[in-house]
Amino acid sequence: MYRSSSPAPAVDVLHAKRWWALGVLSLTQLVVVLDGTIVNIALPQAQLELGLSDGQRQWVVTAYALAFGALLLLGGRIADYWGRKRTFLVGMLGFGAASVFGGVAQSGMELVIARGLQGAFAALLAPASLALLTVTFTHGRERNTAFAIFGTVAGTGAAIGLLLGGALTEFADWRWCLLVNVFFVLAGLIGGLLFVTESKAPGENRYDLGGAITVTLGLGALVYGFSLAEHGWGSLDTIGFIALGVLLLAVFVFIESRVAQPLLPLRVVLNRVRGGAYLIQAVIGSVMVGATVYLAFHLQIVLAFSPFVAGLASLPMTVVIMICVPFLTKLLPVIGPRPMMIGGPLIAAVGLFWLSGVTPGGDYFTQVLPGLAILGVGMANLFVPVQNLALTGVAPEDAGAASAMANSAGQIGGGIGLSVFTALYASAAAAEAEADPAALLASFTAGYSAVFTAAAIAMLAGAVIAAVFIRGRKEELMPHVGEAPAAVHV
Repeated sequence: MYRSSSPAPAVDVLHAKRWWALGVLSLTQLVVVLDGTIVNIALPQAQLELGLSDGQRQWVVTAYALAFGALLLLGGRIADYWGRKRTFLVGMLGFGAASVFGGVAQSGMELVIARGLQGAFAALLAPASLALLTVTFTHGRERNTAFAIFGTVAGTGAAIGLLLGGALTEFADWRWCLLVNVFFVLAGLIGGLLFVTESKAPGENRYDLGGAITVTLGLGALVYGFSLAEHGWGSLDTIGFIALGVLLLAVFVFIESRVAQPLLPLRVVLNRVRGGAYLIQAVIGSVMVGATVYLAFHLQIVLAFSPFVAGLASLPMTVVIMICVPFLTKLLPVIGPRPMMIGGPLIAAVGLFWLSGVTPGGDYFTQVLPGLAILGVGMANLFVPVQNLALTGVAPEDAGAASAMANSAGQIGGGIGLSVFTALYASAAAAEAEADPAALLASFTAGYSAVFTAAAIAMLAGAVIAAVFIRGRKEELMPHVGEAPAAVHV
């Protein structure tokens, strides 16, 4: 009897489309993350050309993280309610326009505003892309693979940004560190239209305006307060803005416990495992942003590397991560996420402690390279499971909010971490300069050593967080491990 075989190609096409969608969404995550660091190496040239003050120079980095982190939760709900694909495409267009504005900026203020606009549109892009990934890969080994790839791209984006920024600054112009985003945006728009399927939360939905205002202002005040710590932890401005941020966030939590359709349903963060994953993502964000920024300074100022060579010299961490991820992805269903979540920060802390031994007359191959390699092994152990844990068990209607929380944790952690590390750097460098005013490079390396030591301590705290929060059998922590792939729900 004749039987039609026509359904099979449709399944194959759907299967292939999912993996193309993963490529598009991963590209989005790459450009969002690398833009947090791509301008770091370009800052000296940009400061000279535009006449930036030291304060404006810091805000070129901080404005992006501040706008990104403060608006992520609102962006996540917009994605849930308005449509994730639609939000993704609008975010792409806006991000590209802001990048062009920054690339042609004629003053320091214009550049800072452009970076803030980039962060605002990234706050639409990031949760939309992660939510799309969540509803596209729902079960089984494919979900593990997809999240491992996505998490690795997110984790290595900072290092790739340093490399690309160094190449563009040295061989083209610092403005191309912003203009290069146009190519990513075009690829994302075309890929999004072709391969990404629309999805949104069901039913009638209302925006939680009170929650949106309080969390945005609260996170903004908190990050700004920490950015003032460089001028003294005891200053009235520093204490005042940090206290204001904490107060507004407390009001936000109160609002979320009362409204019918909260911006961030408290059930998303009160889950022990997901809450622990968010805290660890904040630690990862602080270390990846802070450590890469001061590593770039050490490579260029102390070791006198050119911008491109400095970017290239930071690449071993990324290479090690890429080598480790395939092996760890296969290992994850066998041992579960808990050993990786505890062991990863401990290994990363060893690498950071190694980097804290930098000296003015030190050598890259003995003082820097081993630390980067060890740090890469530790980070790979975190990148494979952390995104998955942050979204495990999330209801489809909460996918955007949970995705936003995962990204916001990393961005706010990065913004606060960079501010704290900057304050520690300034204090250690000033103390060394006071002891020996003639030893300028020694004061720099004293500051860098303090930053790397603090980052190592943060990683040790991450291991403690994992031990306390990431508890249970692997089947409980990741219930989809070992299941057959389920149908795609979009």
